Amino acid sequence: MKPLTNVQQGTLGGTLCSLWATFTWSSMAETVLLAAIGATVSYLVSRLLQGKRRRH
Repeated sequence: MKPLTNVQQGTLGGTLCSLWATFTWSSMAETVLLAAIGATVSYLVSRLLQGKRRRH
């Protein structure tokens, strides 16, 4: 992998800084919580459907 040029470094730094400024900790925490709930529900539903498929 070749090293980044000054322009690429500046662009990457500016992008990261602008993204960092738009996120709040409460929205990050909410996103993490909702993702965990969604993954749990998805897992439980797939297990439930898998169990029903075996009975029939």
